Amino acid sequence: MKKDIKSLDFDELHNEIVTLGLPKFRTKQIYEWLHKYGVSSFDEMTNISKELRKKLSDIYFISNCEIEQKYVSKIDETVKYLFRLYDGEYVESVIMKYKYGYTICVSSQVGCKMGCTFCASTLAGFKRNLEAGEIESQLHSAQKDLDIRISNVVLMGIGEPLDNYENVMKFIHNVNNENGLNISMRNITLSTCGIVPKIYDLMNEDLPITLTISLHAPNDIIRSRTMPVNNKWGITEVIKACKEYIKKTNRRVSFEYTLINNVNDTYECAKELSQRLSGMLCHVNLIPVNDVAERGNVKSSEENIHRFADVLKNNGINATIRRTLGSDINASCGQLRRKRNEVK
Repeated sequence: MKKDIKSLDFDELHNEIVTLGLPKFRTKQIYEWLHKYGVSSFDEMTNISKELRKKLSDIYFISNCEIEQKYVSKIDETVKYLFRLYDGEYVESVIMKYKYGYTICVSSQVGCKMGCTFCASTLAGFKRNLEAGEIESQLHSAQKDLDIRISNVVLMGIGEPLDNYENVMKFIHNVNNENGLNISMRNITLSTCGIVPKIYDLMNEDLPITLTISLHAPNDIIRSRTMPVNNKWGITEVIKACKEYIKKTNRRVSFEYTLINNVNDTYECAKELSQRLSGMLCHVNLIPVNDVAERGNVKSSEENIHRFADVLKNNGINATIRRTLGSDINASCGQLRRKRNEVK
């Protein structure tokens, strides 16, 4: 089987080039075509001979994402893509426009194993991990389609990034590489539901990225009810790992907290969460739950959302309420893939 050349990092590509008996300068040349310009075929590498292009295409393939569906919000210009992969599977990405530029939320897996009860990503089942090149191709496809430059990346789409650790790490290094998209690591956010051993692995990578923890509850009783991963790594273990991460990296950790009516949005929950996070270098991002019909969750009232935020702030916890983007196009990930699979 052919190897995905776009999923190689710079050093791996260099080793392949040397093994093929090619001059060393070809490494940067080919790497730039793949990662800086995001070509989808070897024929687009116009400063390389036809013979070499043929040789490369005989051994390798270039992973790509084809646009299956595209939705543009009439409210805030948020764009949502359903991408088709080489094997007929689907993933989703969302482009969000901010004052500082464009942010993309990418998928890291085809489906998700985690089973969180407020998320649509698990509804169509888990199929496989994405290769590093497939994650990156979401950026290239969106940039070309919209004729924009993406400056920020959020690994918060379909899938659990730390459950696809090696490919995600390779993706981060490739998009950061100066010969590629050259996106600053400080502009990359990785979100996890709390796979504790991998949080420690990430800590030891010592990368200046932003770590975000999908917490969504102040205690094990509520969290286990909505997030099965908590049965393996409880909230105390997750918070401990975060404290170690902060100590080692000196980076602030963000906590995502989806507010569900009469589940985790009470005054008592806010008070308990404040006590649990007290003294940490952290930020809490409060998120009104997405409307996913199969999940049956009800969004907290505006009054409860603001009361929850006020309790955190009054107890010294930095907290903000996330602005809802793309509400008219179901911009939360997982819903388009599920509907497309139903059609299949």
